[in-house]
Amino acid sequence: MANDSEVRIVTYADRHKQAFSDLNLAWISKYFTVEEIDRQQLSRPVEEIIEPGGQIFMAELNGQIIGTVAMIPARTGEYELAKMAVTPNAQGHGIGGLLIEKSLQWAREHQARSVMLLSNRMLGPAIHLYEKFGFTEDSMDDKSSDYNRCDITMRLHLKN
Repeated sequence: MANDSEVRIVTYADRHKQAFSDLNLAWISKYFTVEEIDRQQLSRPVEEIIEPGGQIFMAELNGQIIGTVAMIPARTGEYELAKMAVTPNAQGHGIGGLLIEKSLQWAREHQARSVMLLSNRMLGPAIHLYEKFGFTEDSMDDKSSDYNRCDITMRLHLKN
């Protein structure tokens, strides 16, 4: 696998729509059922994520998209880290970490007080990665009802 300097984290552009959708559909359908909220966000990422004030980042290696993550406005001062996916061949090589770093930098630049995420405990490597960045388990809140697959809410309080 390439070293970090060869991987570029870029902001979403229309040309990334298919890769954003494909990457997420692959991991979701592998472990869970694709839900209506997934279909909405993946088919209309600009309208569902970016226009309301969020952002999507893509990890690119040699012109190929190998990962993605979205920052979705959750509530005042908070974003949801969501729709994170890395191609199977690129997993375990720090791509997820690069995506999270970029997302947290972006959240701080947008004066976020915290970043939350929804996940499932069966995704152990992902949970471990989130903990590495300082996310801790938080009580489930009403946002968790958006996804049937989620059984854990994690939150990171930011120091701007």
